[in-house]
Amino acid sequence: MSLLDVRNLIVEVPTAAGWIRPVNDVSLRLSPAESLGLVGESGSGKTMLALALMGLLPPGAHVGGTAVLEGGGAKESSLTQLNEKAWRAVRGRQIAMIFQEPMTSLNPVMRIGAQIEEAIRAHEQSVSKDQARHRVFEALRHASVPQPEMRAEQFPHQLSGGLRQRAMIAMALAAGPKLLIADEPTTALDVTVQRQILELLDRLRRDLRLGLMFITHDLGVVAQVADRIAVMYAGRIVEEGPVAEVLRSPRHPYTQGLLAASPSLEKKKLTPIPGTVPQLTALPPGCAFEPRCGLRRTECAVAVPELRSASPGHAARCVLV
Repeated sequence: MSLLDVRNLIVEVPTAAGWIRPVNDVSLRLSPAESLGLVGESGSGKTMLALALMGLLPPGAHVGGTAVLEGGGAKESSLTQLNEKAWRAVRGRQIAMIFQEPMTSLNPVMRIGAQIEEAIRAHEQSVSKDQARHRVFEALRHASVPQPEMRAEQFPHQLSGGLRQRAMIAMALAAGPKLLIADEPTTALDVTVQRQILELLDRLRRDLRLGLMFITHDLGVVAQVADRIAVMYAGRIVEEGPVAEVLRSPRHPYTQGLLAASPSLEKKKLTPIPGTVPQLTALPPGCAFEPRCGLRRTECAVAVPELRSASPGHAARCVLV
């Protein structure tokens, strides 16, 4: 059973240079208690895809395709068809998101407990004060926040970076969502705290049977938390499959380049991918990675390749597959 079923999702955004598609014909599925790692360089469309699934796109953006979430107000209709009133019933209650920098996501003049309680009351206005406080403490305990009663009375600046991120996780879980989107939640943390947050998210996914979409540019992080991986480039998914298989035998040259550029204890030298991600206003007519690819063929510049099956459950958007 699929928790989330996204098919041919397109996001178009107006800019001074014209309309661009930061998300272009993206299809993916996510099951309950499954973790999907969404990987790619900055500008590949990862965060814009997450914002589309949260109904938080910038003004004027157009959305096409379908994104069906099992259960709640989105059971019979696509998320792409919801108006703002319908989104309020889904956002936080069915889908929640953890943002990259908690200090800019938390209200600096509100106590942590009050912010979590606000997330609960947004969906359950009839809950009593005592019930709300109990659920605040329960959410903080779920997020492994020590001394939840004390931390609930503190302001964000009184918490360490790791505790602020745990408070963000508690706030995201407070209303009982089925799908959790984590947008590079460990970027601003030191290595020890990073590992703790990753282990926490993995435990919550299994205990609460959450669907987890983990957005990152770090392939080492994906190897720790994801069951499957989807690699994005210039708004499209260029490779997807089981995380162990994709990292062991990548079939798209871009995925191979990411692995070659990723540090590890075994490597003596890193090999960067030449060039940069193309501007979305000036994409090449064929494969978007073709200008940077050392394995390009003549047909790569003619048309965008389809996703081709490399093995059961593993596909890549490359003519070499």
